[in-house]
Amino acid sequence: MAAGPGMNFDMTKRSDYMLMGITRAVSPAIADCELTFLEREPIDYARAARQHGDYCDALRELGVKVIELAADASQPDCCFVEDTAIVTDEIAVIANPGAASRRGEIPAIEMELAKHRKLAHIQSPATIEGGDVLQIGKKIFVGLSSRTNRQGFEELARILTPFGYSVLPVKIEGSLHLKSTCTALDDETLLVSRQSLALEPFAGFNLLFVSEDEPWAANALRISDTVCLQADSPKTAEIVRRVCGKIRLIDMSELRKAEAGLTCSSIIFQEAV
Repeated sequence: MAAGPGMNFDMTKRSDYMLMGITRAVSPAIADCELTFLEREPIDYARAARQHGDYCDALRELGVKVIELAADASQPDCCFVEDTAIVTDEIAVIANPGAASRRGEIPAIEMELAKHRKLAHIQSPATIEGGDVLQIGKKIFVGLSSRTNRQGFEELARILTPFGYSVLPVKIEGSLHLKSTCTALDDETLLVSRQSLALEPFAGFNLLFVSEDEPWAANALRISDTVCLQADSPKTAEIVRRVCGKIRLIDMSELRKAEAGLTCSSIIFQEAV
């Protein structure tokens, strides 16, 4: 299996595959990031960069070969690479972010992904961001949000359906991305915040709800048999421990001021060795 932006599912390693992770350093202009639902507050660049470095170290410790791209001072959100592409085993789909200010992030990611996958592109007026895409096996859920429109969903479905994927829309309100409020702990279990999400598309899944005072905790990142959670989510960590044996806590508190979660800072996929 492969896991692109927002594709937070079982990535059990095989001996003939290795996990790859594309990351990008924090822009010194991160304080000027796009914000949709949060009030702007000061972001400590040094602390944000340190947290991002710790995040990359955690990926390595969990078996991911990390490809670190340089920051772009002209792109405040450039470290949030998840939104720039959707990667499956067969293809990498280059996104067209709904936030026009973020489209300048695309070329560097496109250049790197071209080394690993054939590319397809989402073109305007269709918009889609990887944070709105959740892959669970051969099902791909796409959040219809302020950043991903109906045309973006339809374009992704057109590209991926021939590879055997079922692409399904999910309406999102009051949340930045689908993955802000729903991620997969395994192929049967979702970690969900009750806010902003229509649950009907997920009929048949086991739903595990985060603590109501920790809504950000719904954005978890599973790597092999370990579930990564944001460090300041102790109540949700106890909930997740009931179903997952291995948990890794990662501090993303400074980056969260830029509406980021754990999945935002990497594009993770499997590659043959």
